[in-house]
Amino acid sequence: MGHALCVCSRGTVIIDNKRYLFIQKLGEGGFSYVDLVEGLHDGHFYALKRILCHEQQDQDEAQREADMHRLFHHPNILRLVAYCLKERGAKHEAWLLLPFFKRGTLWNEIERLKDQGNFLTEDQILPLLLGICRGLEAIHAKGYAHRDLKPTNILLGDEGQPVLMDLGSMNQACIQVEGSRQALALQDWAAQRCTISYRAPELFSVQSHCVIDERTDVWSLGCVLYAMMFGEGPYDMVFQKGDSVALAVQNELSIPQSPRHSSALRQLLGSMMTVDPQQRPHIPVLLSQLEAMQPPAPGQHTTQI
Repeated sequence: MGHALCVCSRGTVIIDNKRYLFIQKLGEGGFSYVDLVEGLHDGHFYALKRILCHEQQDQDEAQREADMHRLFHHPNILRLVAYCLKERGAKHEAWLLLPFFKRGTLWNEIERLKDQGNFLTEDQILPLLLGICRGLEAIHAKGYAHRDLKPTNILLGDEGQPVLMDLGSMNQACIQVEGSRQALALQDWAAQRCTISYRAPELFSVQSHCVIDERTDVWSLGCVLYAMMFGEGPYDMVFQKGDSVALAVQNELSIPQSPRHSSALRQLLGSMMTVDPQQRPHIPVLLSQLEAMQPPAPGQHTTQI
């Protein structure tokens, strides 16, 4: 798999007639690699995501991911700098050039604090949650759902603002399921594209006649909030121990008591983790509650009577 780096190992790559210098490898997944590159025209750092395309369907999916990025110009959604398809012998690589975030992901921050025996405070959690919700609101407003929201898919900007990334699992927000064949196809798709410990209950066992909507993202958001509060997702250990996440998510979540969290935050988490998707709130409802809960800005004083 390492030989796929040969273009970069020669020093520079060209995208949209601009030259970028390979700095180092940042990571790799199943069929994708992410490299740190520097734009020689502007001196800025970028993340170059390279997706190996073995067949036409892979190219179509990579193109669709690029198209999803291009739909949005929002401070809480990762923008696409450039996209191109490169021939690699008989195969192709799809290249997505993206901004580089040196602070890494929300999960990196959660882990960093956990290593010190600490957690994010409620005053830190609330603005993060607000930014994530605003990103989801923009996605849902265009008729899509993210479908793979998790702390590793949320970048942190220089000012600590959350930025949603990895739009490759996005699809239409409202899916009308009519029949067992379509239900099974959607279930199989979710098993491949939606991370198991952040996957909504309705995607584990899709009913033959139902509507799956964007509130799968609200469940995942609840799992993200739980991870911010307690240092790990509510079903991470279930998965790691080899127990059934599909069974675990069918039961009401028990939220640990902690003096670090207000009852309002616990209630917000509880509403997101409602097993019945029809009883789960939509993002605009959560946003209005969150905006009322935001801590005062630095320098602002609350008047106590």
